[in-house]
Amino acid sequence: MATRREFIRNAAGAMAGIAFVGCDLLAARNAQAQSGRRRREVVVSGRRVKTVDVHAHCAVPEAMALMGMKPAPQALVMDQDRIRAMDDQGIDVEALSINPYWYKAERDLARALIRIQNEKLAELCAAQPDRFVAFASVALQYPDLAAEQLEEGVRKLGLRGAAIGGSVNGEELSDARYHPFWAKAEELGVLVFIHPQGAGVAADIPRRLKGNGGLENVIGNPIETAIALSHLIFEGTLDRFPGIKICAAHGGGYLPSYAARSDAGCVTFPDRCPKPLKKRPTEYLRQLYYDSIVFTPEALRHLAAEVGASQIVMGTDYPFPWTKTSVDHILNTPNLSDAERAAMLGETASRLLGIKA
Repeated sequence: MATRREFIRNAAGAMAGIAFVGCDLLAARNAQAQSGRRRREVVVSGRRVKTVDVHAHCAVPEAMALMGMKPAPQALVMDQDRIRAMDDQGIDVEALSINPYWYKAERDLARALIRIQNEKLAELCAAQPDRFVAFASVALQYPDLAAEQLEEGVRKLGLRGAAIGGSVNGEELSDARYHPFWAKAEELGVLVFIHPQGAGVAADIPRRLKGNGGLENVIGNPIETAIALSHLIFEGTLDRFPGIKICAAHGGGYLPSYAARSDAGCVTFPDRCPKPLKKRPTEYLRQLYYDSIVFTPEALRHLAAEVGASQIVMGTDYPFPWTKTSVDHILNTPNLSDAERAAMLGETASRLLGIKA
């Protein structure tokens, strides 16, 4: 088996495997330099800050093909437009993740798919280490396999954590069967990025999310994240594995906006909380991390007030056009100190993901 050092050395020339469209990113970077285009540099209080986007999606067509699927939208496939968009927005580093589409795959297929996907992600990051890191994919429907894939992704391939859905085929992440995965994540000390499955909530209440407005996404995704985090708190997962590091997409969903009700619930109805917790539910929110995709300065200010500015990291949801102003969103939110802005823009994420300054 190749060592991590050998893998990185061999990967430097293997960029074509992740299906760049037209030309690879190295060529795009050179073309940019020749054309005189410049990357936006973000400065806080006179100091250059390395910015890190923790919520950036991509796809590996070779892996998807094993399940008869194709990337949609096409912008999920890495090409020169990715670097151009990063430079324009002032994003120095993207932490790439792939939303799980393989949770119903049988074990051997899931193993093969994840191997291809993680190796391609690692090849990309090894060839552009100053612009990309990546979260490992894991077959969480088989928790023992997921733990194995996470360890291989981190120790052999240099991936920086795991990206998982907010539920697994209708099961909660707090279920005891997932303890092997959480134990491995805690052991490795890596970040786990939780992104909703989209259909996770809509599958349970389809009628109420039908109609105008795309409610299965607009409110369904934040609801799923709030449910996932609440179960991890109330079922004692965060007590059992106090060292796990979790980053929740979309600002943690709706949970931080109404968190005090979680504290009041067990006081009002103690019989509904038979599992004792080591601290109040809202205290657990301050040990989790959240991306900054909450859209308004007041929403970001409120999130910081509820969970602590130290727990917020920047996200864009690229290539989905929810926002192209994530940097300015943080810079322009009032009542944040310069140190807090710098932390949100990239310092906290750099520490969590092992990105060098």
